[in-house]
Amino acid sequence: MPPATPAPRSGGAALELLVHGVGGATPQAMLDDPRTVRVTGDATAAMHRRADDTDAEDHPERYDERPVPEAYCWSNLTSGNGARALWLLLLPFMVANLAHWMRPPTEDQPRAVRFYGVLVRLVALSLTVLMTAAACEVALDLTAWQCAGTAACAEERSWLGFASAARDGWWSQPGRRLALAALVPTALVTLLWYLSNRTWSAYEAERPRTFDDHDEDLPQAAEAPAGEAPTATTPPAAVRPALGRPGFWYGRRLVARLRAAHTAAGLLTVAAGVAGAAARHDRAAGGTLREILAWTVEGTIAAAALFVVVVVCRRGRSERRVDHRVDRALVNWLPEASLGLLALAMVYAAWSRPAWRSSGTLPGEVTFTALALAQGALVVALGVVALVLHRRTRHPRTAMYGLGGPSVAMLACALGGVMTGGVAQRVADWLDGPGTPGMERSPIVGPPVLLSWQASVIPVLLLLLAVPALFLVARTVVAARRSVAVVEAEYEVDRPDPVRSRRISATRAWASLTDTAPVLVGILSGATLLLGAAAVAGSMAGKQVPGRVFDDAHPFVAALADSAQALGSWLIGFGFLLFVACGRRAYKDASARRTIGILWDVGTFWPRAAHPFAPPCYAERAVPDLTWRMCSWTDRTGGRLVISGHSQGSVLAAAAVWQLPPQTRNRVALLTYGSPLERLYGRWFPAYFGPGPLAALHREVHCWRNLWRPTDPIGGPVHLPAHGDKPAVDREALADPVVYGRTDNHPLPEPILGHSDYQADPAFAQERTGLLDLLPPALPRQRTGGLPSQGSSGRSSG
Repeated sequence: MPPATPAPRSGGAALELLVHGVGGATPQAMLDDPRTVRVTGDATAAMHRRADDTDAEDHPERYDERPVPEAYCWSNLTSGNGARALWLLLLPFMVANLAHWMRPPTEDQPRAVRFYGVLVRLVALSLTVLMTAAACEVALDLTAWQCAGTAACAEERSWLGFASAARDGWWSQPGRRLALAALVPTALVTLLWYLSNRTWSAYEAERPRTFDDHDEDLPQAAEAPAGEAPTATTPPAAVRPALGRPGFWYGRRLVARLRAAHTAAGLLTVAAGVAGAAARHDRAAGGTLREILAWTVEGTIAAAALFVVVVVCRRGRSERRVDHRVDRALVNWLPEASLGLLALAMVYAAWSRPAWRSSGTLPGEVTFTALALAQGALVVALGVVALVLHRRTRHPRTAMYGLGGPSVAMLACALGGVMTGGVAQRVADWLDGPGTPGMERSPIVGPPVLLSWQASVIPVLLLLLAVPALFLVARTVVAARRSVAVVEAEYEVDRPDPVRSRRISATRAWASLTDTAPVLVGILSGATLLLGAAAVAGSMAGKQVPGRVFDDAHPFVAALADSAQALGSWLIGFGFLLFVACGRRAYKDASARRTIGILWDVGTFWPRAAHPFAPPCYAERAVPDLTWRMCSWTDRTGGRLVISGHSQGSVLAAAAVWQLPPQTRNRVALLTYGSPLERLYGRWFPAYFGPGPLAALHREVHCWRNLWRPTDPIGGPVHLPAHGDKPAVDREALADPVVYGRTDNHPLPEPILGHSDYQADPAFAQERTGLLDLLPPALPRQRTGGLPSQGSSGRSSG
């Protein structure tokens, strides 16, 4: 490893702020010193220095010849004990939230942008209803209605004996069983509310630093949607990038509002499941009073649900200023009113109806079919809006021609279907004993037919995905073989080693697979949409599970249908269990955490703009931390600063630099390495990290250099050419390995580093020193407006 802080040639006091990437790093490793001290922060995220550098701000004269290294460790924001693996159960919510940020940039279509946000929020709301409906299906329909109402099933479950219809006890009436079983989905909704409220208090409560120039009202053109290009009447400098807006990392008001709406939607879903069966029975039994009461209860629930939809559609994010307000009346009364309606529904269903008997299924088929149709329509509408937005600001690097958001929204719906269908199928298989749900030998009817059809198309989907996957693998292998000569030519070796050459070439080829992700996502989302539509059509036309629909078909077709239904049922359940197991392992095993960490950290980087039950946004803590630190250093010392970010840390660094006031940004240099800024974020989130915003950052920051390797599967170039007196951001690709074979300076074979250990390359130290030398000399020390002086312990009082 090179020295962590090579001496710059001149310029006065300087700070080198290091930000690690995915998987985290210890302060000792980042600072290359076993003796480190936390100077500010807490156990979750903190700044660390070497023990010898803790008094640097009180004695800047000691650091005229070398920068002060400081490491920001934020890994505990996204990882921790094994219990956090439960956050992976919220993956569909997180993926839906990602779709909000994937919209294409736009020039002058604010209505289309707002409509895009409304559609994504409605997709997110449908996922909450879907999850709650699945819990109702398990607790209310399969357990309380079907199994407890069937003597053959209840006799095998001793814990259901008190509610068995055959015993004619107090709990034997269907309405009372439903009221009791409603406690299970209610507990699920309450848990989601609790987790969201707890993380809201910890993450969204972190207020960003505000500056006078940020608080001023800007012209309307400058407040247009993020990613907007300057118009003919608006100078480029007036357009504020979205990530530079003061309220971007402070979504406290919107998350509280959405949390209330989604909690109410979940409770109302449970209320509809409980009261719907009783209302159907009362209308069928006759009697004017009963019929009026049934319509009144259902009408009140429907009116409340409509109000929830209006709340979700009405207000989006407000980023122009830091909005400290919270709609307390709505946040408090909407969930409480919905809980009151649920209690009313439970009382109404539990009212004595001696002649009522449970048979068949609850109206779950209608619910799941309506949800599937609504989600499909919303995704198609989202695709149309995305194409309209992309048509005005096309860029060849934008993933999927602007359809990344709709595709990811479709995958969120598919993940929700897999999780809900998997739970329902496994519970039904457990309750029916040796039978198969929906078949003749099963003692219960089973889950809604649509869930069986959706499970049956999973084997077909896997076969469809196998074709492009095998094609990409074969193409990669061929590309690796063809590029062997290129590798040997780059290293100018006289006596090439075939094994070494093939290994380097293969690493480069496999790293390039990252750029094919849009193709796979497009195929997966398109096939999911078509197969989902086929499943809905099959369930509506056949009214039976696939194994029963094709009984009279050709024996080969009937066998395929039976196999697809059985295999899909097991795959959907096994996939859910495997998903949870892998998630838990990722939080215990460092290697597994690095493998999937980039995907998880991308998802939780963005604020919760669409779904309040998604995992919390760690950047709402990390970006203000970095902004405060950079401002406090420049205010107190007047010195130079280079912020150095690896991998996901480079994204945090860029976001923090965007938040700086101009006078501070002009004294900051940005060094990124292994950075996904353009390769991942620029392609998938073009409105926020596209060519326009990145070019603006290049113009505004004093200097910026980016290091990358062709063997890196995550990082890459940012493709920003020279601008004025500022050179191009990208350095030429670093050689990996540093040398091809053994030399006098490298007597042992050098490893292929890929995405890690950029600091091991001599180019890293050269670029860091060069950036420090490009910064203007330190200003006279400022003693007002900064943080308090640090004590002997090295810890800031702030």
